[in-house]
Amino acid sequence: MNVNCSLWQENSLSVKRFAFAKFSEDPGECFLLFTLILFMFLASLTGNTLIALTICTSPALHTPMYFFLANLSLLEIGYTCSVIPKMLQSLVTEARGISREGCATQMFFFTLFGITECCLLAAMAFDRCMAICFPLHYATRMSRGVCADLAMISWGMRCIVGLGQTNFIFSLDFCGPCEIDHFFCDLPPLLALACGDTSHNEAAVFVVAILCISSPFLLIISSYIRILIVVLVMPSPEGRHKALSTCSSHLLVVTLFYGSGSITYLRPKTSHSPGTDKFLALFYTAVTSMLNPIIYSLRNKEVKAALKRTLGLRKS
Repeated sequence: MNVNCSLWQENSLSVKRFAFAKFSEDPGECFLLFTLILFMFLASLTGNTLIALTICTSPALHTPMYFFLANLSLLEIGYTCSVIPKMLQSLVTEARGISREGCATQMFFFTLFGITECCLLAAMAFDRCMAICFPLHYATRMSRGVCADLAMISWGMRCIVGLGQTNFIFSLDFCGPCEIDHFFCDLPPLLALACGDTSHNEAAVFVVAILCISSPFLLIISSYIRILIVVLVMPSPEGRHKALSTCSSHLLVVTLFYGSGSITYLRPKTSHSPGTDKFLALFYTAVTSMLNPIIYSLRNKEVKAALKRTLGLRKS
């Protein structure tokens, strides 16, 4: 066991303080990764802030689709801020320690934002389904009240799940070693440090992951099956293209987010490896958050036009 870890335990039976594993003994490699993550973090903050600000200040974008997009942008800001600052600090300094309480807090917010994103992506798919399949009833079925309720359910229910999941993990004893072989306090690496047989805990975490990740995903799949059925019977090629183009950005974001998330949390424990887990963690915390505003702005004429107005780049 690492000497510092022993000191942090303060002769207690359970670890009171953790430390993130050093990425590399080569300072150059650590600084290179630090620079890359910092760039993606700043790009994510800038892009998502601009998207949220543009939607809030542009009356033309005050529609259900953009309401959910603004929520997604705000969520991405919280998602990255919950883990990346500490990740950056651990890469280039010796201050790699984090208290048990700090680790629990980080896990709660990371879990909250991650699960909420699953639900928001499902709400966005449902919105596209209503717009394409029931255009005459869209205004009533997706009123402001309905949109607000969907957003509140996404945030509120997942707050309860996040609290329960975090309390469940940190009710365990961690007997050491206290070094987390990861960039932040995530479920798989922490369970690996818990005392005794954790098979029941792992099964419970897996069930929660199935319910919170797979259930919204099934709603997304069912929404797009309904959309595809309606689009295929449209008589006009232009109408089919327009309908599908409104879904392409969302589909790309869903693929990026669910692809990395499902591989991380739904694959068997025997296939887990620290290297793969770290790579996937970087992908769904930094890369996807940076790409989302780019995907939505570059592929959407309304957002691009509103962004130009917001930045004072509007042509006279």
